[in-house]
Amino acid sequence: MNTTKPTLAIALIVKNEGAILGACLDSVKDLADEIVILDSGSTDDTEAVARRYTDKFYVNTPWPGFGPQRQIAQQYITADWVLWLDADEHVTPELAASIRQVLANPPTQTIYAVSRLSWAFGQFIRHSGWYPGYVERMYPTQLTSYNDSLVHESVRVPAGAKVEKLHGDLLHYTFRDLHSYLAKSAQYANAWAEQRYQKGKRASLLGATVRSLARFFRTYFLKAGFLDGKAGFLIAILSVQSVFNKYSALSLMHDREKEQDEFPKP
Repeated sequence: MNTTKPTLAIALIVKNEGAILGACLDSVKDLADEIVILDSGSTDDTEAVARRYTDKFYVNTPWPGFGPQRQIAQQYITADWVLWLDADEHVTPELAASIRQVLANPPTQTIYAVSRLSWAFGQFIRHSGWYPGYVERMYPTQLTSYNDSLVHESVRVPAGAKVEKLHGDLLHYTFRDLHSYLAKSAQYANAWAEQRYQKGKRASLLGATVRSLARFFRTYFLKAGFLDGKAGFLIAILSVQSVFNKYSALSLMHDREKEQDEFPKP
């Protein structure tokens, strides 16, 4: 019988995260056997911070999308298991203990999901459809990988595999201020629209409007965003803008296609 404890890699994809990366890695430095970081072209001190924790720091540009970038990062992992983090996330002691318990008697064909408790506008958000917000993050390295999605990527669940939940929260400091939220939202909207457009999906401004209003009702009322107070109302309003941006961007891509057909370049 093999009694060797499996090894665990902490993996991240980053860009210009020097200000927050250290706090993230501090939360897992005693948990990881290996830390793998793939940078997409930072211009700050991200590399210097990363190298205080690991020598497995790599760079890949140009940007291929979130899913493909994670696939590339996984190629550098040698540990038996991998736990994926973002630079704005911290592993709590309760979550670390749950991970150690799994690795003490590791199952096969199992992917683990974690609950994310997000901080926004000065408080942790426990409603609004944000919590517990389970996401698959830990799995045997040889079992699977992320999919090809350019944005909102997810772990592939192979046939025969099961998904279990870890105990304890992953703290997610999602954005520092309103400006950072708007910048991130715009980036995601464009990537989402491009991904949908490539799959032949189309949208209209009327549809974008209807979907946006429905999102407000869902976030603020059905998901009890009103219990998050001022922050919950802000999140509901910003979710309206986010949905409208995504679908209007997709609609404009279709309009651009028609204009090019009507007015071809010489």
